Parts: sequence; C-alpha cells; structure tokens
Amino acid sequence: MDMTMTRPAATTAYPTNANGANGANGFNSSYVRELNSYIQQEAGFIPALLGEVNKVMVGQEALVERVLIALLADGHILLEGVPGLAKTLLIKTMAQAIQADFSRIQFTPDLLPADLVGTQIYNPRTNEFSVHQGPVFAHLILADEVNRAPAKVQSALLEAMQERQVTIGDTTYKMDDLFLVMATMNPIEQEGTYPLPEAQVDRFMLKARVDYPNRAEERLIMERMTGAALPVVTPVVTPADILRARAAVKQVYVDEKIKDYVLDLVIRTRQPGNNGLADLNTLIQFGASPRASINLILAARAHAFLHGRGFVTPEDIKAIAPDVLRHRIITTYEAEAENISSDHIVRRILDYTPVP
Repeated sequence: MDMTMTRPAATTAYPTNANGANGANGFNSSYVRELNSYIQQEAGFIPALLGEVNKVMVGQEALVERVLIALLADGHILLEGVPGLAKTLLIKTMAQAIQADFSRIQFTPDLLPADLVGTQIYNPRTNEFSVHQGPVFAHLILADEVNRAPAKVQSALLEAMQERQVTIGDTTYKMDDLFLVMATMNPIEQEGTYPLPEAQVDRFMLKARVDYPNRAEERLIMERMTGAALPVVTPVVTPADILRARAAVKQVYVDEKIKDYVLDLVIRTRQPGNNGLADLNTLIQFGASPRASINLILAARAHAFLHGRGFVTPEDIKAIAPDVLRHRIITTYEAEAENISSDHIVRRILDYTPVP
C-alpha cells in the first residue's frame, strides 16, 4: 500500500455490517489494513511526544494517556487529586512539546468573570474602549481548583468550553481550534468551595483520578527535581499536527456491535433494574446523559488511535469507560452511607454487561 496517502477517500466508506463483500464479521479486510496503515502513519508523532513528556514526568502513565485522549478527541478533562502530583507540570510540559500557548488560572472565591475572559478598558485620550483578552485565550488551559470560584465564573468558563467562544461586552470572540481545559479539584479541602453543578461537570469528557507515585517513582522524582539542571523539553509537534490527528481520529471505525455495547452500558446506569441489575436501583439517583454515549465513542476512538489501530475494540470501551462515566452517575444517600462510589457502580456494570 502507498504510505503517502493522506486519508481514505470519502468514496472509500467505512466498512458496513452488510454481509458478502464486507465479510461475515462486517469488516472489509483490505480496507481495515489500509485504515490501520493510515492511522499508524498519522499517529507517528505519539512516541516522540511521549518521550518529551516523560523527560519531565515520572510515572502517571494513565494520566498522560487521558490528557492525550482529551486532546485528540477535542474534549476537556477534570482531574481530582491532592496537590503536588504534577498536574500543572504535565499540562505545561505538554504545551511546550506541541508548541502551544499555555495558561494557568488559579480559581479563588474572589475571582471575577473578567479576570478569566477579559474586559473592556476605557481610554480617555481616544474616548474609546479597547478589549483586553483574559488568560482563557490560550491553547491549553489549567483551571486550578475550579470549584473554588463562584457560579458566575464557572459559567464563563462553561461558555468557553462548550460554545468555543467568549463574550466581552457586545462582541463574541471565537476560541482557537486547539483548545483544551484541564481543570483540577482538591478532594480534601471542602471549605470555601462551590460545588460544580452537574450540568457543568457533564461538559468534561473525562474525569480522572490522580494517585500518589510508588516508592521507586518518587525516588526518581526526587533525584530528577533536585539535580543540577531540570530536563529541557524540546518541541516535537505543532498544533497543526494535533488538528490533523483529530481529523484522523474521526476516521477510526466503530462497528455497530460496539455502538450497541456502549448503549447497553449507558442505559444500565439509568435503568439498572430493567437490565438485570436490580441491586443498583437504590444506589443510583441519576444515570448518565446521552453525552456519555457520545463521549465514550469519541474517547474510545482516540484510545484506539494512540494504540495504532483503525478500529475500536471492546477493550477500548472498557479502558476508558470509568473516566467517561464516573462523574455522570449521581449516587444516592444510601450509596454514600454504604461508602459505594460511582466507580464501584461503573465496575459492576462493566462486569455484568456482555462484551461483543
């Protein structure tokens, strides 16, 4: 096959589930080989990017992968973890490696929407207003301790995340195509926080939990960060490469059986009793919204892309499902009393649901 191809032509449609030419399993084998080759070609920058990130980051492979998935799937990611686990370092290193603008916003109770998006400044000499854009106008945004800001600031961030635009005065400004918000929440300190509304949490494609490094990893962190010179990150990817990769991710094939599997998982979060999981009826107050089904497919495509495949497998769905579903399942007081989290519920649903 010619490796100089840019993308399978529109006439080379995705394999369908029709029998005959596409085979009994719904795949056209020659097309799948072509698609795999194309995906592997487009994902060729991933090892170099990970190499630069790992110059600075120690461990946290799952976290790095989740941030890459959000970046490739054009979504946003919410991180929950104690301070000092390199969340800021990761997004800053990623920005350096892809030659992107980086902005860190520390959310505090006295933060105003204008501090986030910008404001109009009056010039008495010219008798005119000029627009000063805020820190949200960057490629990669770290919204640190996002639940410490009041609701009006959270709403301003929500508009930027969901609508990809910001309104300052009477003018609306479009965000850059390469726009990713990585928000962090501290699970320990609860005083002075404003709980994120479910509607806003639902806008995050993924919610990942950040754990402590193990002993060997922490020793390496200690040695690396107390050395004579910190590692230097070299730009190896451009924003244009990321945007081209996003287009390639959309080409990853999703079989009808995989779509049915995703629907089975999501519907069981809403109606567990009608789907063989009556024990979850008293534990789930609200199930996942349709946005969960959409984001499961998008994130699974990005997961397959990272692993050099042109098609989604059930393993992709199972790997990414906890991060897509955990913040979309609202548990009952009974679940909290029994110390049952949404993670337990997601694992129960994954274990019960038949895999295609």
